[in-house]
Amino acid sequence: MPAVAWVTVIIAVLIVAVTAVGLLRVVLHLAHVNSTLAALLGGVRAVADKTATVPTVVGSVNSNLAPVRAWTETV
Repeated sequence: MPAVAWVTVIIAVLIVAVTAVGLLRVVLHLAHVNSTLAALLGGVRAVADKTATVPTVVGSVNSNLAPVRAWTETV
């Protein structure tokens, strides 16, 4: 093989190697982002559980206020 062909092969191998290293870095960054987002999602779910909407407790509030309602009807 002529020297020019070897130089072309070497340059092609270098380009593929640099591209592979770049893609590996992207994969590692995305894995880190995935783990960070998983932790964030856990925190968001905890906040959502602690700030549940009112309709889930309306029944117990109404039953606790039954004596107040009875008293206000007598007034």
